[in-house]
Amino acid sequence: MVVRSKKNRKYLGTRTWGWGNKKNRRGSGSRGGVGRGGKKSKFTYTVKYDKTRIRSPGFSSPRTIRLNEVNLNRISVFAEGSKDAKPTIELRGYKVLSNGSLAKPVVVKASAFSKKAEEKIKGAGGEAIKLE
Repeated sequence: MVVRSKKNRKYLGTRTWGWGNKKNRRGSGSRGGVGRGGKKSKFTYTVKYDKTRIRSPGFSSPRTIRLNEVNLNRISVFAEGSKDAKPTIELRGYKVLSNGSLAKPVVVKASAFSKKAEEKIKGAGGEAIKLE
């Protein structure tokens, strides 16, 4: 059985068939300058091949230096693993935070220290040396 659908006569006789002004939908000018690609821009190319154009989350200015963080708990674990009486731990690019405590004296060389971390290191008999 053949099913015949009725022709849509809504736009018959109109000049633009429902696409707005007669200038619209004429050639590739209505497609945002991307040829046959439709209204979608070339963002997929950017995402795949040129990710440097997109600002990543957590972007920080190159002028600000962001240091990694390490707690006194981690430093005490390193100190317990060494056999020296007063081990030296060098942490370039790290800031030492005061979470935890030290069981034995340690010489810590780091880029930055919090005030409490310095107090705790000196209280345990160690040294806090700031690296340039």
